[in-house]
Amino acid sequence: MERTAVNPVTWSQELGFNQGELVSGHTRTLYVSGQTATSREGGPEHGGDMAAQLALGIDNLEAVLAEAGMSLANLVRLKVYTTDVDLLFPHYGVLAARLGAAGVAPATTMLGVTRLAIPGQMVELEGTAVA
Repeated sequence: MERTAVNPVTWSQELGFNQGELVSGHTRTLYVSGQTATSREGGPEHGGDMAAQLALGIDNLEAVLAEAGMSLANLVRLKVYTTDVDLLFPHYGVLAARLGAAGVAPATTMLGVTRLAIPGQMVELEGTAVA
């Protein structure tokens, strides 16, 4: 698989994401449903704690990737949904650091939403990975 960053502007790279990711030569694509701060049994965790919810959401995203034989290094697209953009920003470095450690800067969109499917959840991560 070959990845090529597409950045007609460079400001996004400072924030840890590319404007686009051109992928060629891949054989498998994984579309990951939104991952939140839930236990293995599906119960919500860390009510009211954005930092802890973000960290567990990343862990759950990585678990789905691992089950498919992939890792964050395979992530080419990431959508971040949050009920409070302003509250998420101070903690966003946790996500950026995990992606940076994996050597990726996937094309990313962040959306502020009224609520998520599971009451009390404040952040959800949805991704596309290729191998």
